[in-house]
Amino acid sequence: MTTDQAAISFGVASDVGRVRRHNEDSARASGRLFVVADGMGGHAAGEVASGIAADSVVELTERPTLTPDDIVEQLGEANRRILESASRHPEQHGMGTTVAGLALVSEGGTPQWVVFNIGDSRVYRLIDGGLTQVTVDHSEVWELVERGLITEEQAHRHPSRNIITRSLGREPMGEIDTWVLPPADDEAFLICSDGLSNELSRQEIEAILLEVDDADRAARELVRRAVEAGGRDNVTAVVVRVHGAVLP
Repeated sequence: MTTDQAAISFGVASDVGRVRRHNEDSARASGRLFVVADGMGGHAAGEVASGIAADSVVELTERPTLTPDDIVEQLGEANRRILESASRHPEQHGMGTTVAGLALVSEGGTPQWVVFNIGDSRVYRLIDGGLTQVTVDHSEVWELVERGLITEEQAHRHPSRNIITRSLGREPMGEIDTWVLPPADDEAFLICSDGLSNELSRQEIEAILLEVDDADRAARELVRRAVEAGGRDNVTAVVVRVHGAVLP
């Protein structure tokens, strides 16, 4: 799909995977806001939490301009809505969600990308033929990686890899991480749940994004490959591609 800015295209794909009975991931995409939320909680409450978070973020598309602070404040509003819903529905008690996303904002009067996350859903950036992970996982295992105690490869197999240290659905809410990035020509972004990043290595993701230029086909291929590799969790991908010098 192409946005109202003709040089930006995006694709969205999601799959329940091979093990889970319900898909508790939620993904939303608009002309300048792209988000993935990975819910947790019994009785499909994770689906409720991730849906509230994703819907809350895309509400920002109604504003004529955006700033990084707007996104952080809206995620705070999403956290309030999740807690409020759980208080009204006892079966939702303890539900929560990760959130990761990408937004086109105005910073100092200049268009910029803002990457944001809380939890272990990720945002990757493909630029000049190389893929880098922009976000930092808020998880026990990633803290071990950053301290040099285990490698990224070992983190994929670590028994505590699914224990996150920040999410929405908590009081007080954990800190939202943000990164402001100047736009680049012919770049791409991947926003994904950990069901994808736990199954595919950075090198495998990079190879698919380099091989498949169409954003929609790339998102579907990434999800297909992650399910094929094991599909031990829900798998969701949003691919955003910039064609040429898109931003004024």
